Amino acid sequence: MVYFLYIRSMIKTKAAQTSQYILETVSPIFNKNGYSGTSMSDITKATGLTKGAVYGNFKNKEQLALEAFNFNVKFIVDKIKSILNDIESPIAKLFALTNFYRSYYMHSLPKGGCPLLNVAIDANNTNPELFHKVELVMIKLTDGIAKMIAEGIHKGEIKSDIDAEKYGGRIYCMIEGAVFASMTLKNDTYLMDMMNHIDKMIQTELQLK
Repeated sequence: MVYFLYIRSMIKTKAAQTSQYILETVSPIFNKNGYSGTSMSDITKATGLTKGAVYGNFKNKEQLALEAFNFNVKFIVDKIKSILNDIESPIAKLFALTNFYRSYYMHSLPKGGCPLLNVAIDANNTNPELFHKVELVMIKLTDGIAKMIAEGIHKGEIKSDIDAEKYGGRIYCMIEGAVFASMTLKNDTYLMDMMNHIDKMIQTELQLK
């Protein structure tokens, strides 16, 4: 019985490693080419696995695309979390966030660009489930900024009459708009300039002197 459990554990571990390998390999491909633009032959060629081996780990191409999107987004979100986790001041967190996005173009370029932007354009009106994933992530990121602002109000760093949700949405839209411009025109100047603008807005409109 113990031997059987050991073997089953080994099989599960190997399957998990294979799934991780597939995701690491195909996530940049899905991000660059989109769901429709990524063929099964692209996936098998990149991974060196057969179609059966890939579908032994993922139910179908749609599940693989969803997991690839989650993988790409997690890479970005984990970077943001690692930067913000050790910062106590909400105002400092907001400035750290804009500082992260100053180098976002270079972070995301090797992986095919911004996954939120790419998938939102690719999946809109064609893949409702994948597009819904984008919506959820955007809402979560917007809420995260709003919570930083609300925390800043609570700690006396941000003016008490500030609408945290409104400014959270405003800052996120400014960031995502700059991401769109920089990725489309292949020029990080737009991100740099917008992050400077947001910093100034934080200092003049939000921060309690």
